Amino acid sequence: MSGNRSKLLIIAVVAILIVAFFVFDLGRFLTLDYLKSQQQAFQSYYAANRGSTLFGYFTLYILVTALSLPGAAVMTLAGGALFGFWTAVLVVSFASSIGATLAFLVSRFLLRDWVQGKFGDKLRAINQGVEREGSFYLFSLRLVPLFPFFVINLVMGLTPMRTVTFYWVSQLGMLAGTAVYVNAGTQLGGITSLGGILSPGIIFSFVLLGIFPLLAKKMLEFVKRRQTVPAVRPPANEQDEEASARQFDKPERFDYNLVVIGAGSAGLVSAYIAAAVKAKVALIEKHKMGGDCLNTGCVPSKALIRTAKMLAYRRRADEFGLQKGRIDFDFAKVMERVQSVIKQVEPHDSIERYTSLGVECITGAATVTSPYTVEVNGRTLTTRSVIIATGASPLVPTIKGIEEAGYLTSDSLWEIREKPGRLVVLGGGPIGAEMTQAFTRLGCQVTQVEMAERIMGREDPEVSALIQQRFETEGARVLTSHTAREVVIEDGEKILLVDHRGETLRIPFDQILVAVGRKPNIEGFGLKELGVRISDRGTVETDALLRTNYPNILCAGDVAGPYQFTHTAAHQAWYAAVNALFGDFKSFKVDYRVIPWATFTDPEVARVGLNETEAREQGIAFEVTRYGIDDLDRAIAEGETEGWVKIITRKGSDKILGVTIVGSHAGDLLAEYVLAMKQNIGLNKILGTIHSYPTLAEANKMAAGEWKKAHTPEGLLRWVARFHTWRRGR
Repeated sequence: MSGNRSKLLIIAVVAILIVAFFVFDLGRFLTLDYLKSQQQAFQSYYAANRGSTLFGYFTLYILVTALSLPGAAVMTLAGGALFGFWTAVLVVSFASSIGATLAFLVSRFLLRDWVQGKFGDKLRAINQGVEREGSFYLFSLRLVPLFPFFVINLVMGLTPMRTVTFYWVSQLGMLAGTAVYVNAGTQLGGITSLGGILSPGIIFSFVLLGIFPLLAKKMLEFVKRRQTVPAVRPPANEQDEEASARQFDKPERFDYNLVVIGAGSAGLVSAYIAAAVKAKVALIEKHKMGGDCLNTGCVPSKALIRTAKMLAYRRRADEFGLQKGRIDFDFAKVMERVQSVIKQVEPHDSIERYTSLGVECITGAATVTSPYTVEVNGRTLTTRSVIIATGASPLVPTIKGIEEAGYLTSDSLWEIREKPGRLVVLGGGPIGAEMTQAFTRLGCQVTQVEMAERIMGREDPEVSALIQQRFETEGARVLTSHTAREVVIEDGEKILLVDHRGETLRIPFDQILVAVGRKPNIEGFGLKELGVRISDRGTVETDALLRTNYPNILCAGDVAGPYQFTHTAAHQAWYAAVNALFGDFKSFKVDYRVIPWATFTDPEVARVGLNETEAREQGIAFEVTRYGIDDLDRAIAEGETEGWVKIITRKGSDKILGVTIVGSHAGDLLAEYVLAMKQNIGLNKILGTIHSYPTLAEANKMAAGEWKKAHTPEGLLRWVARFHTWRRGR
């Protein structure tokens, strides 16, 4: 409350002073005509009272600039006319900087929290830019008189810029403009208007002076890209220092505009874009076109999940009295169906298709030997740019005895043809969760082991609880807070030893699936030897343009992070390809603002933006709107009533900060919210959009309706009720 009172007090004082300025027409004393008419009197008074005149002028100047009142330019002229050039420059320089800083602080105190709270997500990139290079841009703005100084003061107060930085940059940046006005003041008799002080030629000179730092910065970046030395960041260790000192001979001519290494989602999209804009591009893949998603990830897993779901539906037919008895199936045929689905999708990512699009596809192991050369199959390819899109591989933790016992990963799982009677799934993330349910439905005795307190840890606790309960209802055993320690083989039987609260649990199994995460593929193709920097996460380190410390070597997909989704790999690929091909002229920072994802359990879990847990951790003022899918007609008709739509909105607004959907086809339903967040569409417009009946998509409209009901203007409706009563003649 004390903070609010202080704000109200400051607002009142500032308002009173500004109103008084205009009500009493004090601005008439800060005009050029008045100054010229009183010049002789001012000079006489100054001659008799130097100290008090300087102090009064200094204080008044600070007040005018702090309140952002008109008249600072005239006061600067007055300073030159009264005090002479050097004295006036000294006094005005400090008074203007102090006044500007006070305006900066008032803006910060009164408005920054509100502005950042309401628009913080949009301003995140600006805030980061100000923290990184704010002084540079402020200095440029101060040099250009086209930008009103008082606007700069107020706007900068809303950013994270440090007060000390704002002051000294303003002191330095405004010095040139101050000198021009003071010098004009020394010739006051010859000035007929303020416009005459800054002639078009002088304004143009100031503009050039202001944009010179920006042009110089761009020129330096251009030179760095042309030289192609690892100079995006300073060296962090001896290896980086050695790489930074190396120079590479740039070929006079290149075989390719772009060489892409890796033909997964990121590599395919990068090559496709390059070919579409008529660049000469080579795509190198050492294994199979389509990468993990086609061959060992998204496609085979979803095919298996679909088959398992169909078997679950057949079992559920008993609930409706439609079928009785045992359901038999051939596990080997289930896995063969998975391979047939891969075969059907393969042509989309095939060498034949991409060759027809204009991409030169090369099968082989690539090695980057310099920023301009890639070796493959004994050939040396010269290229202007390289995109690394080598993806990731299953992470296998160090567990004693697991190598001897043997294990499956998401890469090797699809090779088995004999159904494991007892399956252990290590990991409670998306892959572990999907495979736990699928193999349970296929009739395996599944034990899921997760070292964290709950499975699906990225989601809200209620989501984790629902999915775990569903798994256990279907017959899986879910062990959270259990840490795998060792695999032993006793009398030919494989046993996993796990630690739980100081005790050791023994879990016999036939197969163990390791699904604890994926590690970026950074080894074996020359990156470390070249000195390409690797981040603490194990990914290739890139900047906002997806460039490595060699500006013409870029990265996209799982190997770059921070997300390991097929759709984000394709999303990054657009930025990587465009920046690689056109970065010397125009570059684009990758946009991660709206990233959706889905886990294809049953019910599905789909999310975009913040969930409730994250919003609370970030201290955001938010509201939660929830709609239960058990109320939806289509869900009731299909017997798929488990789940909900949960929307996080900014407090008091229909602006969507995040959505979590749990239910049938949640991944498909989420698309409407992804579009809404991307295009800044609020819940009111979703509510006003017609949705077909009966569809699951109506859940989105119903959820928006729940938000509207919670924000009904009760006071207004009471008056409306009185109006209708009056209309009835009562």
